[in-house]
Amino acid sequence: QVQLVESGGGLVQAGGSLRLSCAASGRTFRRYVMGWFRQAPGNERTFVAAINWNGGGIIYADSVKGRFVISRDNAKNTVYLQMNSLKPEDTAVYYCAADLRRILVVSTNKEDYDSWGQGTQVTVSS
Repeated sequence: QVQLVESGGGLVQAGGSLRLSCAASGRTFRRYVMGWFRQAPGNERTFVAAINWNGGGIIYADSVKGRFVISRDNAKNTVYLQMNSLKPEDTAVYYCAADLRRILVVSTNKEDYDSWGQGTQVTVSS
């Protein structure tokens, strides 16, 4: 299994930026796909972005395309989510997740992800 710990959440005004980090341990980091999901109160957990083992395959949800950037540093066992031009509707708990069965093809389906972090709160004020 993999242990994941997110950090970097907080309160920001609309139009601002935040960078989330997710540190992984327990299994060779470069050998699996990483994703970010989010969950607002009363809503289901939804896909935000995912990246394959070397960054050559990336997918974004339409709602964040052009504003968020996912990246990874395999030497640091860390995946990042740079969030720019934040909107109040981006307010949610953000979770990173590991898809341990895939290395090349990224999935947007949360059922494909095996390990999850505890989440970090992002609040965007209007």
